[in-house]
Amino acid sequence: MSFVVFINSVAMLAMSGLMALTALLFADSTPVFVEAFILCGLLGGAVALAGARSQHDLEPQHVFLVTASVWMTAALCGALPLMVWQLSPVDAFFEAMSGITTTGSTVMSGLDETPRGILFWRALLQAIGGIGFVVTGVALLPILKVGGMQLFRTESSEKGEKELANAARFALATLVAYGGLMAVCFLLYLLGGMSLFDAVTHAMTTLSTGGYSNYDASFGHFQSPFLQYTATIFMVLGGFPFAWYIRAILRRQFNSEQVRWLVCFLLGVSVMLTLWLVLVNDMEIEPAFRQVAFNVASVVTTTGYASTDYITWGPFAVAVFFAITAVGGCTGSTAGGAKMMRWIVFFRLTAAAVKRIRSPHQVVVARYEGRPIGPDVTSGVISFFTLYLSTVMVMAVVLNLLGLDFLTALSGALTAVANVGPGVGEIIGPSGNFATLNEASKLILSMGMYLGRLEMMTVLVLFTPVFWRAG
Repeated sequence: MSFVVFINSVAMLAMSGLMALTALLFADSTPVFVEAFILCGLLGGAVALAGARSQHDLEPQHVFLVTASVWMTAALCGALPLMVWQLSPVDAFFEAMSGITTTGSTVMSGLDETPRGILFWRALLQAIGGIGFVVTGVALLPILKVGGMQLFRTESSEKGEKELANAARFALATLVAYGGLMAVCFLLYLLGGMSLFDAVTHAMTTLSTGGYSNYDASFGHFQSPFLQYTATIFMVLGGFPFAWYIRAILRRQFNSEQVRWLVCFLLGVSVMLTLWLVLVNDMEIEPAFRQVAFNVASVVTTTGYASTDYITWGPFAVAVFFAITAVGGCTGSTAGGAKMMRWIVFFRLTAAAVKRIRSPHQVVVARYEGRPIGPDVTSGVISFFTLYLSTVMVMAVVLNLLGLDFLTALSGALTAVANVGPGVGEIIGPSGNFATLNEASKLILSMGMYLGRLEMMTVLVLFTPVFWRAG
């Protein structure tokens, strides 16, 4: 257990170091981040001393504990500067949890006049959360066999990781790909007319599929078609598996079922909604396609930017956006949601079951990437979807009991667990935020973001007696 404590202390010290960096970079927020740095640094140092006193072998349970506890520690540390600044403890925790899980829901308004240090900190939390989840998704969840993730380990390792000598080099290659894409996005934002500060922060929140913006109008503040198309492309790139980038660079292998499905799905939904806007709302084709492609990519990749209030497009559009909220990007990407790989497996298993009913004597094998889908993956995916739906429904009921109307409660629960950001409806839709919700609702939604980012089972397994008796 001391190892778990020590790792968390390292996370606290790392967060305090980032606070010190922010204090140096932004004079408008120096006192805030100096105070937060002192608090976080002292606590992290004390915890490090306590965790370093004894050493124990790493048990299987500790991997789950490290994964679950580090994300919570990061959120709590990330909330410190926001709380020192002016947010209440609950609001600060909500904002930090939304940032570190790259959800993008916010309780803050008046962003146009908010100190740049605070805006940078929000973007930095999402950049950290994005690469943190890539590492978690590639290295830990497949080992823990959470929700059928062992299938992704087979897909990525046999074709990608073998090109590298060890896991450390693979992690470094992932970081290089992440940073490289972010740098290109930053340069294109500069070319499109963003200020240096806006280009830096929006590049961080685009590639991390986080969606925090420096403006109350979100990405709608920028009316440039070039910037909107650029953001659309890089949101989609953030939703691709980072192992796919490594494989493409090292082996020139670009084939991936989940990448192909994601692109086809985005194009299909975008074309459908574009036709709806052109035929029903009498919009011109190019602006309609640009706005639709941007917002569909934002919701599906769980980025959460908004270029316009798509709720005003009519009930059909609202229904479509609600339906695609849980889709998510690819496994091994920065995106949240249920993940495209699981949807593919789910539909393949369903199709196989239908064929067996129609032809009872025929041997039907469901496949993914040409490989048979094993019973462990099948049970993992089915368990994940069952738990996913159950979590959303239970949260929605609790939120409704806490005073939220049914649409806000259901949409809020889904957008939190899917790590999307904005929901639907007047309160938490793309033109609103979560500030008016009561504190209990904000805490429930914060836990929903946390559970959704860690694929739920990683956290919930800690509360089972069987888990603690193992090993």
